[in-house]
Amino acid sequence: MVNFKIIYKVIGTLLFIEAAMMLICTGLAVYLGEDDSLAFIVSVFLTVLGGLIFKYLGRDSDNSLSRREAYLLVTLTWIIFSLFGCLPFLISGYIPDFTNAYFETISGFTTTGCSILNDVEALPHGMLFWRTMTQWIGGLGIVFFTIAIIPSLVGGNVKVFSAEATGPIRAKMHPRLGTTAKWIWSIYALLTVACAACYYLAGMGLFDCLNYAMTTTATGGFSTHNASTGYFHNPYIDYTAITFMFLSGTSFTLLYATIFKGRFRQFYHNSEFRLYLLLVAIATALIVMILIIDNDYPFFDALRVGLFQVTSFITTTGILNDDPARWHHITWVILSLCMFFGACSGSTSGGFKCIRIVMVFTIMKNEIRRILHPRAVLPVRVNDNIVPYSSQVTLLAFLAAYVGLCIFTYFCMISTGVDPTNSITIALSCAGNVGPTLGLEIGPTMSWGILPMGVKWLLSGLMLMGRLEIFTVVVLFTRAFWKEN
Repeated sequence: MVNFKIIYKVIGTLLFIEAAMMLICTGLAVYLGEDDSLAFIVSVFLTVLGGLIFKYLGRDSDNSLSRREAYLLVTLTWIIFSLFGCLPFLISGYIPDFTNAYFETISGFTTTGCSILNDVEALPHGMLFWRTMTQWIGGLGIVFFTIAIIPSLVGGNVKVFSAEATGPIRAKMHPRLGTTAKWIWSIYALLTVACAACYYLAGMGLFDCLNYAMTTTATGGFSTHNASTGYFHNPYIDYTAITFMFLSGTSFTLLYATIFKGRFRQFYHNSEFRLYLLLVAIATALIVMILIIDNDYPFFDALRVGLFQVTSFITTTGILNDDPARWHHITWVILSLCMFFGACSGSTSGGFKCIRIVMVFTIMKNEIRRILHPRAVLPVRVNDNIVPYSSQVTLLAFLAAYVGLCIFTYFCMISTGVDPTNSITIALSCAGNVGPTLGLEIGPTMSWGILPMGVKWLLSGLMLMGRLEIFTVVVLFTRAFWKEN
């Protein structure tokens, strides 16, 4: 049987953490004297009350968590966090519709970054900062954040990490997961502070640099301006964003080995990172060439905006310094492929992940060699590690599920009247937690508010499944999951 008491206990503690996050925004709203102060105060009260109720339901629970409970805990946490997280939008009246408020919030926590808001600049500072905080906490994972700050909260941290972490191969920095979580969050915080400092030196104001640094390192994409970073018309800001988006799309384990251990050679020997770098280089070169030929961009402008958008899409950040809807349609294909590929596993980015692409190509190469040498033993190696057969099966199952979900969403959206280009790019965007879409009806810089209500709930589920890598959610709907044995 599922031990619901331990799940209630952990969710109650997590809601207290969410209330503390809201309290920071409450302080900002009160300090600035803006009209969202009361909404945050009521939201904090309701979230604390919810936390107390869950803690009461989880009283006298043991501290042991099975694999089944870990998967249920992670999925419920993201759903309930988004439910309480949308309260400030609803109570303040800035997003009065529950569907839209929930869509905006889960888009934040999953770091997708798509928005139903037509005018972001109309929001008060506290509300803007709340949107940013949802992405920053969701960047590495809500429950993983808790493991870092309260490692003794629950037994079975490894199972929770497996349910929430991204990528098929999860390297450990330290034998204790709590210590590993602290190191990863230290790198994350260091990147955020460095990014904010660079933005500030490049000319951003204090409030903007904090917000953009948090969404850049979370590869989220929420902005404080309608034109995203294009609002600033500043090449230094663009190159700062490119640098930190690229770093945030790199495996944090690899960054740890480089920054704290000084193993710089690992960058060159890591096959996933090499593919990541190669994809960015090829996609950028193609887009730069098209922008120069078709749109008459000067070379350095084409290089800057091309590299910016490729990095933004492949890291699934989704911030913009130009409007790709005005570019040649071939660039849409390139950016859509970047959406699908994603960056590295163990980073804050979404997508299919480069490590899986490396594994797929290795399996294909081995199968071609096996045709010529039927008796040959050909292990799948990634970075000198042999990938077990079970992981290869999981990889192919994940690929099938990922593509299948995108196709299913595509057909559902087509049936509601959304145009084909938007339908497929929206499906890819939500499954990969990217944010922008490519098309004419809903362009990269446009709001998603015009989508039908049913489509928004479908996409909310797709964003959650994309963030938790599908099977964490799908397993809950299997009969075997709920069997006693």
